[in-house]
Amino acid sequence: MKLNIITFGLTLLLINATIIVGCNNNPHIVKHNGEKDLISFKSIEGISYTEVNRRQKNGLSFNEYGYQLEPQWKLNFVSDDSVSIYSLNKKRFFNFPLSRGYDSVFNTIRTWLKVKKMSKDSLVLEMLKAQNDTVDITGAGVYMTFYADNYVKNVLRSDTTILRRVSRKDSLFIKSLVIKANTDIKKAFAARQPVAFISKSPSIKVEKWKAEGGLLNNFDTSDDYFDPTYNITINKAHTNFYYSFSVYVDDKGQMHYGEPLIAFTGESFRENYIHESQAVMNSYLKYYLQVIPGKTLNMPHTSLINIHVEGKADALAMR
Repeated sequence: MKLNIITFGLTLLLINATIIVGCNNNPHIVKHNGEKDLISFKSIEGISYTEVNRRQKNGLSFNEYGYQLEPQWKLNFVSDDSVSIYSLNKKRFFNFPLSRGYDSVFNTIRTWLKVKKMSKDSLVLEMLKAQNDTVDITGAGVYMTFYADNYVKNVLRSDTTILRRVSRKDSLFIKSLVIKANTDIKKAFAARQPVAFISKSPSIKVEKWKAEGGLLNNFDTSDDYFDPTYNITINKAHTNFYYSFSVYVDDKGQMHYGEPLIAFTGESFRENYIHESQAVMNSYLKYYLQVIPGKTLNMPHTSLINIHVEGKADALAMR
């Protein structure tokens, strides 16, 4: 399950992914040494494209775990071996090397895609699965649709904010997941707007953990979405303690104990850990934290989060 989520999360940030393009019998394909085919971007060089939707084969932008494939890319092809990609963080375009493969496949920034459609008005790219030195050109079933900025402005007379709106099909799908999750907490799913905590006491501090993307994980920050994690510090506690456990937060903001997040050498240790950590949740956390449930498409629903809570009993804790 997590592998699928990571596959989708690899393309959440524009500058953090790579594209591969290709399709059979594509008119933009050129011969390489008179034998094999390579994609050519000559006909669309310099045209700025903005991604307007990212969907699976079934037409949904959300998967069964509530994870949204959000359109975020802006790009233009500088040449057949270079692509310019917009960075949301830096607010500017950066040029990256582009390597063309056969059968309309290309790679940039360690990601592979395949061109399904290419014109001066639009692009459709399919994400490919890659592992080690092998690329599966049959595709991952995730499609990225781009419109040229000029086409959006002068032909459609619209803007990308409108074009990126969630479809009715997505809304009905999420509504069905919400009903299931709010009926049975075990059917919780990832919230687009995660759970939030508001401390009612200066002695309790809450910090949401933020995933750090880098070269080693392909700039993947999907854990922020799929596994929201919170570090909670309780000063002036009755004793020193540290517990890690998961919590189901329902649509009313009520917390339900999940399970410990550590391993145990014996069942008695596990039972004692659950008893003590659940007591911390039912006392400190429920009394001194206001809990705002997670939401997807503005619909509150049960979601699963991870909590690391530390209690400090000594007088120095407040310094």
